[in-house]
Amino acid sequence: MTAIATLRPAPTRQLLGESATHRIESPSLRHFAPNWFAAVMGTSIVANAAATLPLQLPGLRGAATVVWALAALLLVALSAAWIVHWVRYPKQARSHKDHPVMAHFYGAPPMALVTVGGGTLVLGREVIGLDAALTIDWLLWSLGTALGLLTAVAIPYRMFTHFHIEPDAAFGGWLMPVVPPMVSAAMGALLVPYLPEGQLRLTMILLCLAMFGLSLIAALVTTTMIWSRLVHHGVPQSGMVPTLWLVLGPFGQSVTAAGLLATAGPSALPDLYAKGLTVFSVIFGVVTWGFAMLWLALATAVTVKTARAGELRFNLTWWGFTFPLGTCITGSTVLYGHTGADLFAVAAVVLYVGLVSAWAVVAAKTIRGVRTGPLLRPA
Repeated sequence: MTAIATLRPAPTRQLLGESATHRIESPSLRHFAPNWFAAVMGTSIVANAAATLPLQLPGLRGAATVVWALAALLLVALSAAWIVHWVRYPKQARSHKDHPVMAHFYGAPPMALVTVGGGTLVLGREVIGLDAALTIDWLLWSLGTALGLLTAVAIPYRMFTHFHIEPDAAFGGWLMPVVPPMVSAAMGALLVPYLPEGQLRLTMILLCLAMFGLSLIAALVTTTMIWSRLVHHGVPQSGMVPTLWLVLGPFGQSVTAAGLLATAGPSALPDLYAKGLTVFSVIFGVVTWGFAMLWLALATAVTVKTARAGELRFNLTWWGFTFPLGTCITGSTVLYGHTGADLFAVAAVVLYVGLVSAWAVVAAKTIRGVRTGPLLRPA
């Protein structure tokens, strides 16, 4: 008989990297987990968001390219670490899929792959050339999309059949397995113009639209459960507060995806549908952007309240402050591009300042945690 796991907030401390104050074993790759790839996501979005920011200051694109290169190196390093982890500690690695919290973070590696791939095409092409950038992007997008579709099916299936879910269990991490197809839809839109005209372009854009719908509907259902959990059981424990920011991810990314697909539409769709997609992207985008701003305000309020109480201690969930916020920036940027409304340009720039600040803090704390050991130990 299959073992049944119970989903409660408490177990996340031992898997999300929170420091322990008692004596524990020395740092080791034994405790490496897929949630580490959130650092790649958070770093990549700093670069990608800067590339199309409405306000392009001197040196910004160069700095963004450096950050993209850092994200790419980090992806390589973490991928190597994950492979070593599976080879040396296969039992520990397999246990993650059976953990009712960590299992959801299998969504992080595919998003890391696709996001770095998109950055390679947008920024890396100036360093390695268009042909090499396209090759790398196609490789990372294809691999990330395949893994993302797998997580979007496999992890919810395990929730339905393997885990026993408590009434107060819903948290932002539940969105991690279903968001990768939305990221693939957004980054796939960038590849559409590079395909031969005809059926290949049409298939690509329709596939991206299908992934957009797959992820959006699953995210709406999941967000409703998270909202219900907050209403009926209050805010989560302090270590889980940063996961509230993960809700921004599917909404900001859906606005981005809709806008980028509308931009790619004229090269792949009949004129009528291309124009309709543009209209949809603006109407959908503005409405969804409004909810994203509401959630941003709520998540900020809860985070500030927790910080003032002195309970917001660092752990790897802090990377949730970065990528989701970055999607709101890219969403604002595409809305500005389609509407010309200064509202979205100002929002993108203001949010980007916040993103860079958050990334700097979280990156510094992560480096310190790795150097001193706590992030590579179980709590």
